[in-house]
Amino acid sequence: MRIKLFDQHFQQAMQVLDQKTKPPRSLGQLESIAAQVSAIQQSLTPDASLARALIFAADHGITASGVSAYPQEVTRQMLLNFAAGGAAINAICHSNQIDLEVINTGVIGEPVPGTVDAKIADGTANMLQAPAMTDAQYLMAIQAGRDAVTRAQEQGISLITVGEMGIGNTTAAAAIVAALCNTSGAMSTGRGTGLDDEGLQHKQQVVEQLLQLYPSREAADVLRCMGGFEIAALCGAMLQCTESKTILVVDGYITTAAALCAVSIDDSVKPHLIFAHQSAEPGHLIALNHLKVTPLLTLDMRLGEGSGAALAVPLIRSAVAILNDMATFESAGVAQEKN
Repeated sequence: MRIKLFDQHFQQAMQVLDQKTKPPRSLGQLESIAAQVSAIQQSLTPDASLARALIFAADHGITASGVSAYPQEVTRQMLLNFAAGGAAINAICHSNQIDLEVINTGVIGEPVPGTVDAKIADGTANMLQAPAMTDAQYLMAIQAGRDAVTRAQEQGISLITVGEMGIGNTTAAAAIVAALCNTSGAMSTGRGTGLDDEGLQHKQQVVEQLLQLYPSREAADVLRCMGGFEIAALCGAMLQCTESKTILVVDGYITTAAALCAVSIDDSVKPHLIFAHQSAEPGHLIALNHLKVTPLLTLDMRLGEGSGAALAVPLIRSAVAILNDMATFESAGVAQEKN
C-alpha cells in the first residue's frame, strides 16, 4: 500500500514537472529526485531547506583479527575530531548549511563530549568467535537509529543524510553484501582504509570464514551476526524515515550495506532512499546493482563519515527548487512543443 501511494504521488509530480519551461525530462535525474522528494513528503511543494547529517560510530571486535590498516583507537580519535569540527564532514556540512549530529553507539572508552551518547557496549564481539551482537544489543542499535531520526523530525528537519565511523566496518559491510547479494567475499571485499595486497587477501579470507560461520541469509540475522552497532543504527534510521515521511540520503559502502538490510526487512523503505554516490570500494557497485539504484555522484570517494551524502544535498535542494520555483509554460507565456 505504501509503495502504491508513493508511485501515485511520484507520477503526479512528474506531470507537474513536464509543464515546466523545458523540454520534457531534459533535467534528467534532477527531475526524478524532485518527484521522489515530492512523493516522500506527499506534497507538490516539498521542503528540503533544513538538513541534518547523522553520523553513527562504533568499534568492531573483528579488528583484533587484523582486517584494518588503522588501529581500533582511531574510531575514538575521529569522534574527538568530529566534535572539534576538524573532519571532512564538518567542512562539507558547514559549507552547505547542514546540521551535524554524531551518535556514539559503541566506541570503546568514556563518552565523547559533543556527541550523542547511545552506547550499547565497548564495540561488537569478534565475529570469528561469536555473533557481533546479542539479540538485545541488535534491538538497541536499531532503536538508536530510529531515535536519531525522531529527534531530527521533532526539530523540523526534513532532509537527513547518514554516515558512519568505525575501524573495521568495511569488513562487516563486505560480509553483509556478500550474504545478501549472493556473491563471494573476494568480490565484495576491498582495501578499506588502504590495505596492501597481503592485507586484502587476509581480509577476503576473513569474510569467507564469516559467511561459512553464519549461514542464515535473513537480513536481521546477517546484520546481527556480521554487522556493527553503527550499521544496525543506520538500518534503524532508514526504517524510521519510511514511517516519518523523511528524506534519507545514503552515503557509501557501509551505509548501502545497511540499506540492503533495511530494504530486505521492509521493501517500502527503498523509495524513501536517495543514493548519493558510488564509492571506490568494489562491493559497493554490487550492492547498488542488487538494489537497482543509480547514485547521483561518482567521485572515487571512499572516506565514509557521510561525506558523499552531504555533497548530494545541494543537488537535492536544486531539484526541489525546480519543482517549487520554475515557471510553467502557461504562467510564463512560453509556447510548448508542437504535437
